[in-house]
Amino acid sequence: MNHALLPQARRAYLHSFLNVYEGDPFLVRLLLQAGRFLVFHCAMVLESSHDLTRRETWFTVAALKQQLAMFGYASARQVDHLLARLQEVGFIEQRRAPSDGRVRLLATTDKLRSHHTDWLAAHYVPLATLYPAHDYTPVLTGDRAFHALHCSACLPFTPLSARMMVTLPDTMLFFSHAAGPLIQNAVLKAAMDAGDLTAVVPYLDAADRFGVSRTHVRNLMETAQSAGLVEIVGRGGRGIVILPRFWSSFDRGLAVGMYLHDAVNCVVMAQWTKQKAGVVAHEVMAAG
Repeated sequence: MNHALLPQARRAYLHSFLNVYEGDPFLVRLLLQAGRFLVFHCAMVLESSHDLTRRETWFTVAALKQQLAMFGYASARQVDHLLARLQEVGFIEQRRAPSDGRVRLLATTDKLRSHHTDWLAAHYVPLATLYPAHDYTPVLTGDRAFHALHCSACLPFTPLSARMMVTLPDTMLFFSHAAGPLIQNAVLKAAMDAGDLTAVVPYLDAADRFGVSRTHVRNLMETAQSAGLVEIVGRGGRGIVILPRFWSSFDRGLAVGMYLHDAVNCVVMAQWTKQKAGVVAHEVMAAG
């Protein structure tokens, strides 16, 4: 958080995150229900560790619910609803387990894997801004083999990630509301684009931009105001000022995310380099 380039990293992240969803109403609608983004992330992580020969690793509804419970989604009905919507839009499929027809296994589709690859790359943009000498090329370029390896390495970090998220109440305030992350990032980017972090920025246009009601956006901003994050100003309360606490809490959340992603990347890059070295050695032996 004390890095001199953190403001640039923040800007780069806001731009890259919104760019993943900007102009794609389908993806925006997927985020409208709070928690759905967490479902597709946990789905990718669980599937990457799935091994049909080891029942304890099977990617099932029960396993998904167990993962989501770490992040506070303890309602089985809520998870069922989130999962059903992802099945409806072709992001997740179900099939019977070959060795036990009573068990239904989940599987992600190429549509979800493609979106998650873009989503993950956006979260490495701020790291590349802070540490240009580090190698984040495989994840930033969307290498599918690296992406699969990355997801499999995430599973041991899930409990730590859940514990650290609990320490970010301001971040969770937005994550727990429909389209919250999109609205949060949009108003922060608007303030940065204004060239003055204390500038009054409009927020109601986020309703039309992300397909939610103006009442919903206003209620979210009123909740944020009660938490000391923004001040609603202007005629009819159509603008907000981002307060210092909002900037500091967002930066802390960004730093936590970068810490976790960098830790995973260190693990994966070690495996990736070893695999690449093995391939080269095999090719040399074959050529010889």
